[in-house]
Amino acid sequence: MSKIPIDLDKVKRDDLVREILRAAIIAELDAINLYEQMAALTGNENIKKILLDVAKEEKTHVGEFQALLLMEDEEQVKELEEGRKEVEEELE
Repeated sequence: MSKIPIDLDKVKRDDLVREILRAAIIAELDAINLYEQMAALTGNENIKKILLDVAKEEKTHVGEFQALLLMEDEEQVKELEEGRKEVEEELE
């Protein structure tokens, strides 16, 4: 599991919201990985079904936190778009 890479108590007040949202995204991505790995390991179809359903819910949470992050961080919006363009160029 990931560890929040910084001590949030030491983050400048202006940056705190963005860092909280990034930490929340990291936590949700960890949960998705964990649930999907456990689902792949189990032979119990009921457990597998529930684990995959919960993982799907966590993906929604990632989207919620990312939407908030994009409202708070204009640079992140710009860099996501740059990343998308680079992928499109490489795949053409």
